[in-house]
Amino acid sequence: MSTETIIFIGVGLYLAVMLTIGIYASRRAGNTADFIVAGRRLPIWIGSATIIATWFGGGTMMGGAGASYERGLLGVIADPFGGALCLFIVGFFFARLFRRLRLLTFIDFFQNRYGKTAATIAAIGSISSNIGWTGALLVAFGYVFETLTGVPMELGILGGAVVVFIYTVAGGMWAVALTDFVQMVVIAIGLVLLLVVVLIDVGGWSNVAEQLPEDTFRMIPLDNTAEVWMNYIRAWLIFGLADVTAQTLMQRAFSAKNEQVAQNSFYLAGFGHLSLGLIPVTLGIIASVTMPGLVDPETVIPELALAHLHPVAIAIFVGALLAAIMSSADSALLAAASVFSVNIMPLFKPQVSDRFRLLATRIAIPVFGSIAVYVALEVQVVYNLILDSNSVILVCVTVPFIAGVWWKRANRSGALASMAMGFLTWFVAILFAPDFPGDLLGLLVALVTMLVVTPLTQKTDPPVPLRNGDGEEIEFKDRLGTLPLFRRAR
Repeated sequence: MSTETIIFIGVGLYLAVMLTIGIYASRRAGNTADFIVAGRRLPIWIGSATIIATWFGGGTMMGGAGASYERGLLGVIADPFGGALCLFIVGFFFARLFRRLRLLTFIDFFQNRYGKTAATIAAIGSISSNIGWTGALLVAFGYVFETLTGVPMELGILGGAVVVFIYTVAGGMWAVALTDFVQMVVIAIGLVLLLVVVLIDVGGWSNVAEQLPEDTFRMIPLDNTAEVWMNYIRAWLIFGLADVTAQTLMQRAFSAKNEQVAQNSFYLAGFGHLSLGLIPVTLGIIASVTMPGLVDPETVIPELALAHLHPVAIAIFVGALLAAIMSSADSALLAAASVFSVNIMPLFKPQVSDRFRLLATRIAIPVFGSIAVYVALEVQVVYNLILDSNSVILVCVTVPFIAGVWWKRANRSGALASMAMGFLTWFVAILFAPDFPGDLLGLLVALVTMLVVTPLTQKTDPPVPLRNGDGEEIEFKDRLGTLPLFRRAR
């Protein structure tokens, strides 16, 4: 059999397994809470795996390898380094509290703390970010198929999207979590397999290292200009800080069976994401020596697979690539659909049954997915698309979110002013200084605005306390991720 035939058979079997798991999981999705937060019953082994699989997507696998191929470690500050930082931050500062709140979306937190207007703005930002993220992942899916099988990218994007739609619609969070666990195993096997074979074929790391530029492993900018350093700081924050508000992450905290599981799942996932993320980064660096002059660096991973692996091993590795991509795409679509049904739909239809909300969530998945397909077909650059999709969250949502959790005085006026000024600053920067990190400037303006407006409006707009999903007030205490790692908390 030809290599293409073996790959198609392997991919077909892999996709069949994903669909089977989705159908199996559908039996557990009897209501909205089961569908969106897995009934709040995820154990730590599934919780950790689903966070890693969600975070370790096409951006890390394809985009990260391409960025390290071109720029070494300085090219991948945002991910995996910033991505891992984000998981540790969520585990230490947010996971326990959000599990305690028993909400369905982080937008519920915005509505409870700041009101409907702020929640709606955050919801629109969250949905648009997740659509952009899904689009980037589908581009990566298309790259894999086109490079390894000759199938046009457009067909790969459409085919991958349909499979993700089906199993996510069927089982919701249970389907996503269970498929993520399987996908995480496949990702780890595929990446380690490729790295070992490539290192053997090139004669070991020492043969590659002596040919690398001396700045390959530098993680601090060479140039000391203000613009360079602002872009460098932006690279850390665009994932490391902006994504602490990600519905895909908060949904895992909501789904954990208790606070300790929520906290430790993020710690384990942070180590797992960084460990796995450095493998494609290393492969990209190796390829910069062994495969110089690639026209499209983001195809470096499949190019290495074609050059070094046996056809059967290629089929296994293609499964790993698809696992990395699909495990993030399904989470992003479920997050967008959850925010829509829980937070946007009530603006038009306030009173709905749980059954109707569950139906709306399922319908929203292919609708938002279709928009993501359009984005994927129009903007075919993986890494940059993922970064850009986070900008609106960074400038509008991050500051009010963090302040709402950690500052008792945070109020609606300060949050709305912060969101407006952050977005306006970013938008103006895009129009008049497109090369300047406008989202970083927008973040700074949002922070200053929040700190200035909030104290001035305490009497006219008193803060609203934190409340859980049942409307009960939650105290501002015992929120840090200091529960035991390996023994049960008292």
